[in-house]
Amino acid sequence: MTATVDPCPITPVIDLVFGRWSTQVLWVLIHDGRLRFTELQQRIPGLTPKVLTQRLRQLERDGLVTRTYHAEVPPRVEYEATQTAKTLTPVFTSIVDWSGEHFSEVLAARESYDTSHRA
Repeated sequence: MTATVDPCPITPVIDLVFGRWSTQVLWVLIHDGRLRFTELQQRIPGLTPKVLTQRLRQLERDGLVTRTYHAEVPPRVEYEATQTAKTLTPVFTSIVDWSGEHFSEVLAARESYDTSHRA
């Protein structure tokens, strides 16, 4: 039996880092530092508390976010990107650079495609 070779070995990382809302959460925590839940939610428009909770739990499980509980009255919880998450900074920077250089081409291609494929 022949072993199956993954034709795209970055797929697990793409799913991990670029899943819905994960990138936004990581971006904010990497750039803004330690934040409380409400502060994080305010920085990501459209993200519901339920989905933010799910993303934070998954990112914590994956070792990309740490959760610190402070036993105060009222209790305080803070989230922070781990050192592992911070190593994604060059990847994010490369994507920002690529977007600045090429996203207008993508938008033009979409417009051209949509114009030529109208019924």
